[in-house]
This record gives sequence, C-alpha cells and structure tokens, in this order.
Amino acid sequence: MIIRKPFERLGGADHGWLKARHHFSFASYYDPQNMGWGSLRVWNDDEIAPRSGFPPHPHADMEIITYVREGAISHKDSMGNEGRTGAGDVQVMSAGTGVRHAEYNLESDTSRIFQIWIEPTTRGGAPSWGARPFPKSDRAGRFVTLASGLAEDVDALPIRTNGRVLGATLKAGDSITYPTDASRHLYLVPAVGSVEVNGVTLEARDGGAITGESEITIKALADAEIVMVDAA
Repeated sequence: MIIRKPFERLGGADHGWLKARHHFSFASYYDPQNMGWGSLRVWNDDEIAPRSGFPPHPHADMEIITYVREGAISHKDSMGNEGRTGAGDVQVMSAGTGVRHAEYNLESDTSRIFQIWIEPTTRGGAPSWGARPFPKSDRAGRFVTLASGLAEDVDALPIRTNGRVLGATLKAGDSITYPTDASRHLYLVPAVGSVEVNGVTLEARDGGAITGESEITIKALADAEIVMVDAA
C-alpha cells in the first residue's frame, strides 16, 4: 500500500519568517486521522527567512532529525552544543529527559529544511546532539543511511529508535530497490525532482506513506533527491 500526500494539500502555516507545510498534524494544523505514520510523528517542510529562526524552546522524549535542503541552520542548545549544518547535511537531537535548543538561519538567503520527529524506543535518557556532512556524490544511485537506531548502521548519526533515515540522489531514468518488511512504515519525500515508487508517482515535496510491501523500487522521472524514513 502506498498513499500519496500531494504537497499542495498538506497542512501548514505562514508566520512571515517561517513558511511551514506539515505532512502530519502539528501545532495549529490538527487532523485526528493524520497523527503520524508508525513511530514517525512529524515531517515538516520549512522555509526559514534570512536572519530569523526558532528561538530557544524545550523538547523531551523525541528523536529530532533536521535535513538541510538549501542554505544552512545554526544550532545552539542547553547542553553547550553549537554548530552549523549546511545543505545536504544532517543534524540529530535526542531530547531524552529534556533539552532546550534554538535553530536559526543566520545566512543571507532563505534556508529550506525537512524537520523529522520519530518517537524513541524508550523514554528518558540523557539528551544528545550531533551533526555531520553527507556529500550528495556518495548517495548517487544508492541509499545512504543518514541517522539510525539500528545496530548495523555504524556509519550513521545515532538516534534512539527502531528505524533509520536515508537519502539518495537519482538521475532521470535511474532506479533503486529497497528491501523492507510488510510490517514497517516507510515515508518517502522527493526534496527535488519526481519519482515513481512501485508505480505511484510522487512529485517534488509530495509524501509517500508506504506499508505492507516486501520491497520498493524507486524510479526517477526527473533528476531527484530523496529522503526516506523506515520506521517501526
């Protein structure tokens, strides 16, 4: 089963400095039939104006992954961490027992990000943060695991959940196959380009909610940059 969520039908809000589209219920957008997909709770498509951003605010018991599509995000938190994450790169934060953080676009151009929240396997634990580059050239024609709570994903940023976040880039006409289990909940978004997933077309920034499949084959209809969550 693959459910397409067209970008133009997503919930959202325009705060001036922030233009947000929500794949699932979030903040003022509430839909009791759209509260998440498996343990995936939030997928926000955010555009953040220059010299603005999210002021310090708290989180607890959530794995928060930020995929930077364009521009950069500068992070600062109550643990003393500071960092700048640029386009194509990823940062993760395990909120654990509680943390305060701020995320700002200190650049002169708009920053565009995917903000992904996944419920942790267990509650509590000390909060943590990390970031690293993931060159798009390394993802050409294949999936690379960006963040993961699975033991075999030793090169990924660690998160505390039974799942992973993956990225790939495909040239038009190329395809990749991803084996899965029918019980898993996959969610795939083309950051750019368009793809066909087991025969279902997803345009740029559409969401594809996938379950009940033993494998998926993704064919690029145009040059595409793909982000996918594989969650319990």
